Amino acid sequence: MDIKTVLITQARSGSTRLPGKVLKEVNGQSLLEIHLERLKKCTKVSKIIVATTVEAADEIIYNNAILRGFAASRGSENDVLDRFYQAVKHENADWIVRVTSDCPLLDPGLVDEIISYAHANNYDYIANGLIEHYPDGQDVEVFKFSALETAWKNAKLNSEREHVTPYIRNNANGKGTDTFKIVNYPCEKDYSNIRMTVDEQADFDLITHLIQKLGTDKTWLDYTNYMIKNDLTKMNKQIIRNEGFLKSLKNDQ
Repeated sequence: MDIKTVLITQARSGSTRLPGKVLKEVNGQSLLEIHLERLKKCTKVSKIIVATTVEAADEIIYNNAILRGFAASRGSENDVLDRFYQAVKHENADWIVRVTSDCPLLDPGLVDEIISYAHANNYDYIANGLIEHYPDGQDVEVFKFSALETAWKNAKLNSEREHVTPYIRNNANGKGTDTFKIVNYPCEKDYSNIRMTVDEQADFDLITHLIQKLGTDKTWLDYTNYMIKNDLTKMNKQIIRNEGFLKSLKNDQ
């Protein structure tokens, strides 16, 4: 029997720092379109679902995804774990891939690499961001549907409901209940100073520059090397990585 791997990308328009960011356009394409067209090149993904919210402003995201031939679902804006679970619970998936649509240049080749690693090893959760050596904006999480379901049933903290996978990480490899086996997918070098996600205007300006210079079909390393060669990290280096998650952790206290 083939292994069914469903990729879910989170998308919403309600960003506080850059409202409507995934609908912003570069060369006539929205960041969400660029993101999805790149992910269509993944060879290890059985299905792609755009998981947006029930907020009125996100109807356009849902409709655009359907119009372009992608599956889509709508759920809670704040309980993202529930939104995520509801999107995939009837898919009979073995593995789930979690990415976010504010990463328009996410590399489909890298996604396939991590999925292949997951399929070949008996871990519950594999990610390339447990040790943050990949550029911000190239984050991929791959985990068993059973792990997602366990998290959905048991997660209580705000941070564990707002960000999908913290419950898994908090209960793995000697932490918490030691329920899950998790592993980091390594990067050969430390590129943690490279940022190609979109949270603020400076991020969007950088992504616009990269697309105008290199197009939308390069690898993550092509974009990274171009940024290093042209000293582009200075454009958005002041922005804190995973700031939204850090705020959620504060709200747990």
